[in-house]
Order: sequence, then C-alpha cells, then structure tokens
Amino acid sequence: MKRPFKIRHEFVEFIPKARDAGVIYVSIPYATAVHDCFCGCGTKVVTPISPVGWQLTFDGESVSLSPSVGNWSFVCRSHYFIRKDTVVWADDMSEDAIAWGRMRDKAAREGHFDGRVKPLAPPKAEVTKSKSRGFWSWLTGGR
Repeated sequence: MKRPFKIRHEFVEFIPKARDAGVIYVSIPYATAVHDCFCGCGTKVVTPISPVGWQLTFDGESVSLSPSVGNWSFVCRSHYFIRKDTVVWADDMSEDAIAWGRMRDKAAREGHFDGRVKPLAPPKAEVTKSKSRGFWSWLTGGR
C-alpha cells in the first residue's frame, strides 16, 4: 500500500489547461474539482461536485473530497481518498463492486434529477450473529 502524502488545493474559476502535479483545482462557480491522477500517470481526473456526485469540504485550511476517487477506466486503476489535503490510498475493488457502485451512482443521479430518491441497497454480505446481548435486549431483559 502506498503511503499517504500531502497535496495543495487551489480555488479557481476556470480549471487551467496545464495543471501542476499534486494540486487539486476547485472551481466553485462550475461545481467541479480537477487534478492529475495522484498516482503520477498524469491522467486528468474530473470530479463533479453535486448532491449525487462528489462532496467537497473546505475547513478553512484544507479540502476533503468524498466519496473516494476510483479511476477504474484508467490504465493505473488508482483508488484513493482526499482527506484534509492528503491523498490516502485505498485498495483496488473487484469488477463486481465497481459495477455495483456504478449502478448505485446511476440510480442516485436518475432519482435526483427525476425528483425522487431511489436508494440502492448494497449487495448482501454474510452477517454473523453476535452471541452477546445487544443494548435493547439488555434493557428489555432479552424479550
């Protein structure tokens, strides 16, 4: 796993054609953040900021971008989070997980623009039951 590293953010109106490595450019008027892939491959990464896209947080000193950036259609397939001007590397995802994420995102966009919310449940995972009593069980005496 690669080590986290610091980047810079720059607020701009227009995204520059020539971008500096290690900089995320944020255009509030166009609700978009752009950077060159932080793996070093140089591919331009565009992250639209919207209720159904990425959310950008500025805390007065640094920016964070959520959810993660998964460059699945790039040769590098890099996957990372941007947290407080720091790139934090994430694991690769399976093709099934990527397909599910794309379906979820598409449903969210369609629901948002159609004026209705269509949440998509994640794939079922195996759940093991805990042998310990939960909070409500403790309060009700296990009833």
